[in-house]
Amino acid sequence: MVGLAPGGVRGHGSAITCLQLRLAPPVAHRILGAASELGGTVVGLDQLWGRDATRTEERLRAASSWDERFAIAEAALLRRYTDGRPVDPEVAFAWDQLVTHRGAVRIERIAAEIGWSRKRLWSRFQSQTGLGPKHAARLVRFDDAAHRLAAGHSAARVAADTGYTDQSHLHRDIRTFTGTTPTTLATAPWLTVDPTAWPTTGPDGDRP
Repeated sequence: MVGLAPGGVRGHGSAITCLQLRLAPPVAHRILGAASELGGTVVGLDQLWGRDATRTEERLRAASSWDERFAIAEAALLRRYTDGRPVDPEVAFAWDQLVTHRGAVRIERIAAEIGWSRKRLWSRFQSQTGLGPKHAARLVRFDDAAHRLAAGHSAARVAADTGYTDQSHLHRDIRTFTGTTPTTLATAPWLTVDPTAWPTTGPDGDRP
């Protein structure tokens, strides 16, 4: 399990098979917990779920198709989600605002809407998602920019449409998050899986 972080993670090995599931921070907190401790780390699922992780892994290895593997993973996540503790409604609202506005919204404005001080929002958001709201906004904006590049828009247009200072600013974020160039990022296979990394959520942070 890879924690939410503004940097890349590289792995090495042979005969590797992966099943990738992206979770919005409010959902991840409820399923995994301890979000602030997992940011920027790679953690074995058994460290979080114990024997349940071992049983799930055994079932995944024994599955005969990807549809079956995804069904097993979904059932495991649903069990943990049902028993998990949700994030504060205010934190869920803040995340949803970041996604809705594609990162282009002031943290002070969100804090004012929920009736919290900026400091309190920052602290609670950090403790429950593993990132401060400003870093989360940066990730959301980058995701929007990456999918626009994949759709065939020029880097200059994407930078202007997504709120970057200029094209060089966009290039720096691409280098930071992926270690590649805009041209290489535009053809990345993971961008074809979903139109966006995180859908908007419900009023209590649930995925629709």
